[in-house]
Amino acid sequence: MDQNYDVIVLGAGSAGLMCAIEAGKRGRRVLVLERADRIGKKILISGGGRCNFTNLHTRPENFLSANPHFAKSALARYAPADFIRLVEKHGIPYHEKKLGQLFCDRAANDITSMLERECRDAGVQIRCSVKVNSIDKEKSFTIQTENAAYTAPRLVVATGGLSIPKIGATSFGYDLARQFALKIEPPRAVLVPLVFSEADRRRWCDLAGISTEVVASIRSASHHARHNAKQAFRENMIFTHCGISGPAILQISSYWDGKAPIQLDLVPGRDLAAKLQLRGRRDEASWKSVLREILPRRFADRWCEIYPLEGNSGRAIAAAERHLHAWEVRPEATEGYGKAEVTAGGVDTGELSAQTMESRKVPGLFFIGEVVDVTGQLGGFNFQWAWASGFCAGQAV
Repeated sequence: MDQNYDVIVLGAGSAGLMCAIEAGKRGRRVLVLERADRIGKKILISGGGRCNFTNLHTRPENFLSANPHFAKSALARYAPADFIRLVEKHGIPYHEKKLGQLFCDRAANDITSMLERECRDAGVQIRCSVKVNSIDKEKSFTIQTENAAYTAPRLVVATGGLSIPKIGATSFGYDLARQFALKIEPPRAVLVPLVFSEADRRRWCDLAGISTEVVASIRSASHHARHNAKQAFRENMIFTHCGISGPAILQISSYWDGKAPIQLDLVPGRDLAAKLQLRGRRDEASWKSVLREILPRRFADRWCEIYPLEGNSGRAIAAAERHLHAWEVRPEATEGYGKAEVTAGGVDTGELSAQTMESRKVPGLFFIGEVVDVTGQLGGFNFQWAWASGFCAGQAV
């Protein structure tokens, strides 16, 4: 069995498979090594099993990175329309859910089957259930697994981040970057539910399962602050047994530094004082009935219990309404990598070429996808980054 290849890709997720396909189409002899027992495990569980495979409105502003310009080149070279063409070529039915998010009509394995077929057509070899023990570089890279050694002049690391360890996430990619003296932006769990303090859990968490539309916003004091003075997302929030989740909260979690308060507008775009005026009454009962019309009943009742109206004056109503438009919550923590959809941070973009994803220090070594310090917002953006970064590396290897 010949163990020499032109390109070895570590990781058979979205970025790794896209890179392998592009390299294979260009006549490279490509081997993909995957630690799990099947390809695309994260693809299969994404989007509730339907895979939110891209977003029509992908722009560089939808990504976080210590260098906000890094992703521009790759995103411009491989756009959502390019991936949609591939999906349509394979006759996969899909739909737009909302906000440009595209999902499979049937199931996510339509996408993994498509990628597998493209790999086969491009002559790419894929081996699953392979554990890499060590990697060395002299002229070429030597990848030592439990029962074989493979060599190639080009190595592509597409091993993902730390999110969802139960499907096999590990720190392998970061460890490898460090082995070759590449800098790492500290990884952290994002697109993740938030956990309340003990006191707030007692107040709110028996409302678990109740959902309401909010605008979640934050004035970020993190190292991303210089690019994002204020981030805001209008989506649903849901109470959980230990805090809050839902799309609005997952989005804002990416910008939370672990300390700053998060502001929630619980009645976005509403004028409650005007509603009360129309009724000609400004007492506690009218206030509660207005809240019950807008918020889920149990939440409205709990809100009135915890934050009773401070009198019947116009000023009291105005203060109560301001509070609803800017409820400050101070989470204690996130639910961590076990519940995080992705990992922010990763291989420092300063170490890589924005055109090819190749290491500036180690010729022939490439990093793509989630292992790199580029993280998309919720809604198909992380897949688009995987396809785009994979495509760029696949064109270069």
